[in-house]
Amino acid sequence: MTDAGKHDDAGGIGAIRFWGRHTALGLAIAALALIADQLSKYWMIEIYGIAERGRVAVSSFLDLVMVWNPGISYGLLPQDSDSGRIALMAISAAAIGALFIWMGNAASRLVAISIGLILGGALGNLIDRFVHGAVADFFSFHYAGYYWYVFNLADVAITVGVIGLVLDWLMPSHTNVPKGV
Repeated sequence: MTDAGKHDDAGGIGAIRFWGRHTALGLAIAALALIADQLSKYWMIEIYGIAERGRVAVSSFLDLVMVWNPGISYGLLPQDSDSGRIALMAISAAAIGALFIWMGNAASRLVAISIGLILGGALGNLIDRFVHGAVADFFSFHYAGYYWYVFNLADVAITVGVIGLVLDWLMPSHTNVPKGV
């Protein structure tokens, strides 16, 4: 270990850091994801008026529709009470804090970018829950009578971020695998 809290060339980890060499990049990606999510939600709700339009067919496989998700992913654990919503916001805030710490210790640009996408998406959905009491979702993919869950740009950022983390984990040069293994 070269200095406490820094990664050495063998991938070892010392004390937890809150800021690392890739943190600025990750935060920039988080900010872009958050801004894109919040602007798209503002446009869909306030300007386009999706709630008043009902289901709008964009193509044979994509509709726009207004859905308020009071739960977590895929509408699981719906919370209709104030205490339930506060609990979901507290869990989200804790996850956001953990993601920030993880980003500060990211050993690669891919990990920082991936965490930034997840962080930006999580912040976007947390803002919705705080402002509206539920998360605004709009995009509905479907094919042959099968409908995927309705989602928003925050969900897209989170999904792409998770894919990036999996790709990093699958890479032969994965930084958390000790040398010689």
